[in-house]
Amino acid sequence: MDDDKPITEQAMDTITSAVEATKDAAIIAVKKVRKAAKKVAKKVAPKKASKKKASKKSSKKAAKKSSKKASKKTAKKSVKKAAKKVGKKAAKSKKKAGKAKR
Repeated sequence: MDDDKPITEQAMDTITSAVEATKDAAIIAVKKVRKAAKKVAKKVAPKKASKKKASKKSSKKAAKKSSKKASKKTAKKSVKKAAKKVGKKAAKSKKKAGKAKR
């Protein structure tokens, strides 16, 4: 830890970096979800126009549900990963600061 900076300022820096990492992770998750939703839509979309309307509606609903589930999973994973990375970086910086004092 730095002796020059007060503890509150150090805490704010850590929190700010965590928030930024979470924001970046959320943006990445949204992009991945959109990509996955497009893939699902392509697979689920009817190949022939002669199918009935009811089957189209049900396939669209299924696609929406599966894409929602996928988006929730990826969002959770990315947020957890970002939080872990921030924690590891903070721990490393503390170790380096301790070594530098010696």
